[in-house]
Amino acid sequence: MTIHKEGYKSIAIGVILFGIINIVSFYFMSSSLPIISLLLFIATLGLLLFLISFFRIPNRNLTIEENSIIAPADGKVVVIEEVQADEYFTDRRIQVSIFMSPLNVHVNRNPVSGEVVYNQYHKGKYLVAWHPKSSTENERHSVVYKKNGKEILVKQIAGALAKRICNYLQPGQQVKQTAEMGFIKFGSRVDLLLPLDAKIHVKIGDKPQGGVTKIATW
Repeated sequence: MTIHKEGYKSIAIGVILFGIINIVSFYFMSSSLPIISLLLFIATLGLLLFLISFFRIPNRNLTIEENSIIAPADGKVVVIEEVQADEYFTDRRIQVSIFMSPLNVHVNRNPVSGEVVYNQYHKGKYLVAWHPKSSTENERHSVVYKKNGKEILVKQIAGALAKRICNYLQPGQQVKQTAEMGFIKFGSRVDLLLPLDAKIHVKIGDKPQGGVTKIATW
């Protein structure tokens, strides 16, 4: 396991605060209120470990398959439905939505290899990530990949806690399947808009692993 670069600053601040709080607690509370001092240490250590775990990158055997669309994120499948596309595409698409809780790994990965033909950031609201309108009204970053004449769209969507979307791609860039495409901090959602003829391999309630689980084939 390694720590993602997006977490370096947050973890450094967390370590400093952990040290300050517990040094002050030790000098002013350890003799008069030892139980309170101990509980404070346990609580702050737990928060620090949670912060570190949030930015973790676990070691995985990533899935590389020519005709497969691989999960761009960890989480839980909360939507599989046919929708009318309202960005980039003008046709109907299959939407697969993955909700990422604060406990999930938050690295986002390219679901396919190919060319980035569209990359657009949208300002927006911070509705809870599972809200039906979060896909169109929340802050989000949309990417379209093109491969062998076919295209899919991936949306990184901010949630009520996630206030920063990181995206590392540029239009015209050639990318590799399962390589990092971005990161969303503190709970969020990722939507895929797939062609209607894509064969879906997951169902609502499934918990895919980013870079590992096959979402669909095309």
